[in-house]
Amino acid sequence: MATEATTTNFQNSDFRPVPQPPDFHPEVIVSPHDGLHFWQFMIAGSVAGCVEHMAMFPVDTVKTHMQALGSCPIKSVGVRHALRSILKSEGLPGLYRGIGAMGLGAGPAHAVYFSVYEVCKKYFSGENPNNSAAHAVSGVCATVASDAVFTPMDTVKQRLQLGNSAAYRGVFDCVKKVLKEEGFGAFYASYRTTVLMNAPYTAVHFTTYEALKRGLIEISPESVSDERVIVHATAGALAGASAAVITTPLDVVKTQLQCQGVCGCDRFKSSSIGDVVKTIVRKDGYKGLMRGWIPRMLFHAPAAAICWSTYEAAKAFFQEINASSESGT
Repeated sequence: MATEATTTNFQNSDFRPVPQPPDFHPEVIVSPHDGLHFWQFMIAGSVAGCVEHMAMFPVDTVKTHMQALGSCPIKSVGVRHALRSILKSEGLPGLYRGIGAMGLGAGPAHAVYFSVYEVCKKYFSGENPNNSAAHAVSGVCATVASDAVFTPMDTVKQRLQLGNSAAYRGVFDCVKKVLKEEGFGAFYASYRTTVLMNAPYTAVHFTTYEALKRGLIEISPESVSDERVIVHATAGALAGASAAVITTPLDVVKTQLQCQGVCGCDRFKSSSIGDVVKTIVRKDGYKGLMRGWIPRMLFHAPAAAICWSTYEAAKAFFQEINASSESGT
């Protein structure tokens, strides 16, 4: 009787249980903007770019050698043969020639890359953070801006990767010789090709990344915070690999334009993409346009995983700082 009385006392018509459907899952809400300042996006992008390119630099060196027709000592498209040739002629340091140029270019370029992407994504997506078209357009805007910063140092990096110590003693020696012998325009000979390559690359990359990230989060929304690194790494790797394979032919053209005249590579009268494609097809057939696709994919898959994981971690770090400063005021 006492139990019944107690139960009756706690029964109140104002408190009713809310029925839940059997397949209920918490709604996943993707914030349209991460609440960071412009300079915070720049720092996060800069750190991510440096970590990504430094970690994967040896693979990039192998790819450059494979794509440079007539370069010495590589005359084969095989990954193993290219790697053995580099190690035989220059040893392990040969895989890291040009890493200084990469360090000087990757940080500023990725700072521009990610900050422009985030600003454009916020502007174009409006109130719909799942807008794939906005992600693609934002990626194209980001690559046009960042390639203007990165192309000169990328040219220096690839020439150092191909040339021996007799050709260029280092980054600044390479810059001096290129300016003296070919003029300032040589640093931007491949800019148009680079943009034409990276525009579809980033459009595919960012659209695929955002879609995969959203899909992976929706699979297990209750453990998103615990699996954040895995989600970003997986989405980034798949997006990077697919975009890299699709754009390999233009990457081959870009390498040819940036490395012309180095170690026996052809020189071109103009930076016309059509002329370079004709030369590649004439010397190596249509398969020559896919030179280096394996190391390119092997580079971009883990590189994108590293880059996105680092970038999102840096953003999370800044978000915590911003939240703590707001709570303290």
